[in-house]
This record gives sequence, C-alpha cells and structure tokens, in this order.
Amino acid sequence: MPEGHTLHRLARRQQRVFAGQQVHVTSPQGRFLDGADAVDGMVFARAEAWGKHLIQHFRPAHAAAGARAGRRMIHVHLGLYGAFTEAPVPMDAPVGQVRMRMEGTRVGVDLRAPTACELFTPADLDELIARLGPDPLRPDADPTRAVSAIGRSRRPIAALMMDQKVIAGIGNVYRAELLFRASMNPYREGRAVSTDSVEAMWEDLTALMRVGVRRGRIHVVRPEDDHGPGSYAPDRPRTYVYRRAGEACRVCGTTIRVAELEGRNLYWCPTCQP
Repeated sequence: MPEGHTLHRLARRQQRVFAGQQVHVTSPQGRFLDGADAVDGMVFARAEAWGKHLIQHFRPAHAAAGARAGRRMIHVHLGLYGAFTEAPVPMDAPVGQVRMRMEGTRVGVDLRAPTACELFTPADLDELIARLGPDPLRPDADPTRAVSAIGRSRRPIAALMMDQKVIAGIGNVYRAELLFRASMNPYREGRAVSTDSVEAMWEDLTALMRVGVRRGRIHVVRPEDDHGPGSYAPDRPRTYVYRRAGEACRVCGTTIRVAELEGRNLYWCPTCQP
C-alpha cells in the first residue's frame, strides 16, 4: 500500500498538471458514474493529501477562484492495488477497469482499482480528518496528539506507529526503518516510551518523508551505512531491516528477525533494538 509520501507527491503532481483547468471526468468502468457526472466540466481547484488519502477539490467553471458555493470534492484511497496512470490528451481508449478518467488541457489520468473513489462533502472531510492522527507532511500537523496517544497506550510502539489514528501516513517500511533508526524495540509499550523519544522519532519521520516526497522513493539508510547487499527489490534503495529477515544487520551483523504483529510483518534487529 502506498505510504503517505506517495499521496503527497501525487497531490502535488495533480496540482501542477490540472489546477485552474476545466476538466472532463468520466467513469469508463461505470462504478463512479454519479460522481463523475457531478464534477464533469468543473474547474480543478486543488489537490491535497491527508495521510494515505487524496482529496481533489473542484469549483464551478463560472465561479471565482475563492468562491465556495457549488464546490465538490472527490476522495480517493488507493489501498493495496489502486494507481493513477498519466497520459497526454487526447487519451487512447480506456484499457481495463478504469474507475475514473480525468482529462485536462494537456494531460489526463486513469484511476484503477482504488479502495475508495467517492464524492465527499465538507462534513465527510471533517469526519475523515477527525479520525486521523497528525500527518507529518502537513504544515498544520500537531505532533502533541501523537505523543499523547502513544503515552497513554499499552500497545506495542510498532503497532501504534501503523495506526492511522495515531500518526497518518506511516506504512510498514517507514515503521520498521524509523524504529531501527531510533534503536527502539518494536514491542515496547507506548506508555514506556519517553516523550523525548517520541518527539525525536516524529522529527526523524518528518525529515524522511520529506525526502520521500522529493525523490519519489523511501530513503532511510544513513550514508555511512549505505553499503553491502542490495535492496529488497531492484528499483528500491537499501533498507536497514525492512524485508531483510535472515540477513545480517548493516550496522552490527546480527541476523534480522521477522514476526507478525496485528496482521503485518514486523522486521527488526534484536541487537540494535534491544
């Protein structure tokens, strides 16, 4: 599943290629017909991300840029299999199950296999934001909410890091690598982690995710450790522990371990994360 940096990068890309343009929106697959009809012909106002959620904002073509009347929103959650593909306009005939097609002046996108693609009201957006933790990539993020939630919990810190109600946007890669970089045992209870440690992890996470937005890849290995065996996939940078079970730790040489925690694989070094 794409992690938060991917959604912020996607929002920025759509902002660049569609903002201010009147767009043609359809649902070739037929599963989003009403939503596509509701925004077809409107102006793409902006795109933003909240954790792993993408919100597209539209305004009537005749309305001033700052007017709020008649605005519409589409909420997209890519889930495990969802993806946008981009092509120049005019686009070729849709291939496969395209939930939504949006065409601007020069560029169009097809959305396939999302977990969610739906019209949103302001109340829907408020409800979404209320159930999400702070997003490190948003300038309005309040890390004290995450610090407080972790400090009250008996759950393992590794489980809390994946809970979108605690911090929005973290996935399995950032979770594993952040805890390694913090020398944090993944099974330590949240309430046993000091406030200073949580705040330091928040700062590290924010910096790492900003790198992810800029580069389009998750870069987590410090320069002095960026050597040895390659990454877990040919097109990915090296990781410390993620998908490296059975391999030697890049720092201490201990065998990396893996276990299941709340339905997801957890990777860690028992020496570096005592």
